[in-house]
Amino acid sequence: MFIARSMFAFGVFALSVTMLGSIAAQAETYELDPVHSTFQFRVKHLGVSFAYGRFNDSKGSFVLDPNDPSKNSIEVEIQTKSVDTANKMRDEHLAGPDFFDVAKYPTMSFKSTSFTKKSDTTYEVAGDLTIRGVTKPVKFDATLVGTGPGMKGERRAGWEATLVIDRTEYGMTYGTEGIGTEVTLQIAIEGVTK
Repeated sequence: MFIARSMFAFGVFALSVTMLGSIAAQAETYELDPVHSTFQFRVKHLGVSFAYGRFNDSKGSFVLDPNDPSKNSIEVEIQTKSVDTANKMRDEHLAGPDFFDVAKYPTMSFKSTSFTKKSDTTYEVAGDLTIRGVTKPVKFDATLVGTGPGMKGERRAGWEATLVIDRTEYGMTYGTEGIGTEVTLQIAIEGVTK
């Protein structure tokens, strides 16, 4: 009788572990946590240094499937008026028609078209980047920093990526003699399950 109960208990435990494992391995949708996500950029100034800035207002979501990376996806939208370089005059210039023209183009966005796994934590991401109403295909490597439980029973996952673009391809041709045309986007995203 004791052996039978022990075997039954072990069976229930094994089944529970298997079910939990399968749940954890399923595709999950994460909402962007803006408090723990950063969209930063840098551009050369006069060829001697870098100027840095960031965007403070973003939203988006991503799907993470540990078993089938082809099902991974990400979509992000940024409010261009949230551009912040810690200098009010420069921020106002960036918000104007010479650069982001926020009155005409209030958002910029990225939507992935494919994920290709390169290693345990690295993926090649392809997608469409839209700035100032111009959409261009881009491709970059993204690192899955980690996944795990949050503090309120939710699950969290984080990504980091670096992407280099030519700003003139998006209609930002102002000041190329002193401001670099190559812009590096440095992205850190944390998502929380819905």
